Amino acid sequence: MKRTANVYKVGQVNAYIKNLFAMDYALRSIVVKGEVSNCKYHSSGHIYFTLKDETGTLSAVMFAGQRAGLRFRLEEGQKVLVSGSIMVYERDGKYQLYAREITLDGIGDLYARFEELKQRLGEMGMFAPEYKQPIPRFVKRVGIVTSPTGAAIRDIVNIAGRRNPYVQLILYPALVQGEQAVRSIVRGIETLDSMGLDCLIVGRGGGSIEDLWAFNEEPVARAIFDCQTPVISAVGHETDTTIADFVADLRAPTPSAAAELAVYDVYEYMEQLEQRRLSLRRLMNGKIGEQKLRLTAEERRLERLHPQYQLGQRSQQLANARRLLDDLIRRRLESCRQQLAVAAARLSGVSPLTKLEQGYAYVTGECGENIKSVEQAPPGSRITVRLADGKLESVVKERISDGRE
Repeated sequence: MKRTANVYKVGQVNAYIKNLFAMDYALRSIVVKGEVSNCKYHSSGHIYFTLKDETGTLSAVMFAGQRAGLRFRLEEGQKVLVSGSIMVYERDGKYQLYAREITLDGIGDLYARFEELKQRLGEMGMFAPEYKQPIPRFVKRVGIVTSPTGAAIRDIVNIAGRRNPYVQLILYPALVQGEQAVRSIVRGIETLDSMGLDCLIVGRGGGSIEDLWAFNEEPVARAIFDCQTPVISAVGHETDTTIADFVADLRAPTPSAAAELAVYDVYEYMEQLEQRRLSLRRLMNGKIGEQKLRLTAEERRLERLHPQYQLGQRSQQLANARRLLDDLIRRRLESCRQQLAVAAARLSGVSPLTKLEQGYAYVTGECGENIKSVEQAPPGSRITVRLADGKLESVVKERISDGRE
């Protein structure tokens, strides 16, 4: 093998080619049109995909930091316009498109119109919160502006009927797609607004941005803003956003969600009422029980204060006092009797009559003086001898002394 003048490493060659790409002005800022294939969302947030057409393929990547401007989910088969730069991935020696912005092919102007109208209406104050009307909690009649044959009306009818079959649904069969859609939607809003309904649901099922475009038109936005009836916007799926969503009083992510927001669940409400009724009954029974106890206590207090009760109490107290006094008198009499018996016994022991009954005699002189000595009764004097059963009148015949002095 013949040696050449210069030999390069693989990395050097790749670096050289990378610099060539980097110096090419056309490759630094380029827009490529193609169909998406081999689309993969990496866990890091990067999106790897391939652009292809009938002539070839081109590898592409959108890093996580650039995804903020991606307004839709990239999927297989989409026709897209990708703006970015083409550079060489030095490690593998492959070139690829580094995407900065991706739009669906053919609708880039629609996005521009969308942003322009959104900014203009926002500056006019049509999105301001102070203009939003509250949705009534208990609606009776709900107007619906949508297609009579689409999935949206079926979902709304089914969910509303399940939540509250007593709510009346009034459908304005509008065109929601095509050239006549804007005029049809505006007429539907104005017609139902004049009927004095509780709220309106304006929307349709999901679709592409072209399918939903009627809800991005200014006449529809103004009709919603001027509507005196509260409006719930329910356009497309949860990820779809239209001008109508910004103007409406309330945005629902789907028509089904709009039905749930507009129509209260009567069965859940009845269950809540039953729970509150039971709670109120428990509170009422508790209060009644408290008042009964209080009334019983007051009745007893009133009974104690009643004159008849007071008279009975006083009569009872008087009877008790009388019994106590009788007992005291009886005990006092008994005590006095005992004392009298003792005194009588003691008096009986010293009574002259008792002495007389025992055989003693009481002798008195003529003048009635007590004769205690023979010296007091000389012979011939008259004396009286008193015995227990009478007295003897005697004359002293002789005086005999026993010798005791």
